[in-house]
Amino acid sequence: MKNEDTFARYSRQIFIEEIGLEGQKKIMASKVLVIGAGGLGSPIIQYLAAAGVGSLAVMDFDHLEIHNLNRQVIHNENNMGMPKVKSAEIFVKNLNHQVAFMGINEKINASNAEQVLSQYDVVVDGSDNFSTRYLVNDTCVKLEKTLVYGSILGFSGQLAVFNHKGSKNLRDLFPEPPFDEDMPDCDSLGVLGALPGIVGSMMALQVLKIISGLPVNLNQLTLIDTLDWRFQTLDF
Repeated sequence: MKNEDTFARYSRQIFIEEIGLEGQKKIMASKVLVIGAGGLGSPIIQYLAAAGVGSLAVMDFDHLEIHNLNRQVIHNENNMGMPKVKSAEIFVKNLNHQVAFMGINEKINASNAEQVLSQYDVVVDGSDNFSTRYLVNDTCVKLEKTLVYGSILGFSGQLAVFNHKGSKNLRDLFPEPPFDEDMPDCDSLGVLGALPGIVGSMMALQVLKIISGLPVNLNQLTLIDTLDWRFQTLDF
């Protein structure tokens, strides 16, 4: 792509005083890992690819099913049964061929987490269970990686930036994970499709601010209640 075409593509970001050319260069040179290509992962992947993140990796071991489509908007009916990372790759390549996409069709676990996460500047956790969230958090702490965290259920969501320049992490907020089998999830209680779009977009925005060197709120948990339309921040 010619330089003038690249400028035209990202001009609406470059025109933002706080981003500019230097900020866009940082975005295009960045390496981001997204854990999960589902409800949260979909808008995260969509907006990071659109913004021109240079290297975008997505780690997910699941295959696309029909019940995913009410909220996992980067996927479509034609990709039923396909690994989600492959479906995500097709989406990204159609949206922005400048992005170097890496699909990791594996479940993150204690044996591969450190090797995978070590390769990226920012990690974004769009997973749907506590064991994965704590594994990702603890690995980011060990590797000194910034983690953008989010979760969703029903009409509610949470968002935080962990372990950024020495800030607090998930265990400072919740020292121990609950038992996953004791916790409600989207499979049992559901999620309204637009909610992950809201929370995932907010997560993507935090990633872009971090990459660009802009300030983000640290040691805070944002609570999102879209049923009563209330947003709160809790310091921890």
